Amino acid sequence: MRAPLAFLVELGQFAAMSQIAEPEITVDLLLHAYAAGVFPMAESRDSAEIFWVDPKRRGVFPLAGFRAARSLRRRARHGDFRITLNRDFTGVLDGCANRAETWISPPIRQLYLELHQLGYAHSYEFRTQTGALAGGMYGVALGAAFFGESMFSAQRDASKLVLMFALDHLRRCGFSLFDTQFITPHLASLGAQEITRAAYRARLEEALKRSPTLNPALLAQDGYEVLQRMTHTS
Repeated sequence: MRAPLAFLVELGQFAAMSQIAEPEITVDLLLHAYAAGVFPMAESRDSAEIFWVDPKRRGVFPLAGFRAARSLRRRARHGDFRITLNRDFTGVLDGCANRAETWISPPIRQLYLELHQLGYAHSYEFRTQTGALAGGMYGVALGAAFFGESMFSAQRDASKLVLMFALDHLRRCGFSLFDTQFITPHLASLGAQEITRAAYRARLEEALKRSPTLNPALLAQDGYEVLQRMTHTS
């Protein structure tokens, strides 16, 4: 049997359950968890347990609020890269997990691969001029909310540029909420904000009332285009 999500939320910051015990964590349960404002994590790559996390304070990114330093703007204009959508979800997922410590355990990896196959999980890829994958971000889209899960960068500024393009794309597609889950000094320097759990749930509730789609045609082809829109919406 599946535990009621309301019970999981009431447990507070963390609720642990074993991957091999009841209730089994399925894609369906995971989507319901996101809709309730809860997301999964594992303690480590080799952990057999998954924790449901419901932060008391939540990180969010205003879709028109990305702050790009002068050096990043120069890099964006230089155009020695391109950003793609859903061309290599597995590569981005594994790139995010390829670090000394990661919460992306094999069970979590499999769940997000299934979410991608079903059209809920998406990846933005940073590609060099030769087409090599050198950074990326993946997350889950539900209603008009995008839940950013993780980023990686194998080249300077790659994850920042991916985030800049993704926020622009999501705004153009009609999304209204970008969830960063937690906030870090790095994300705050780029424009992320921290809000209360109650404020987050109110925004999530509104976002779930609409169902925009991630239209690949609306993904910017160059950084100059994104910077122009940033200037007009700031």
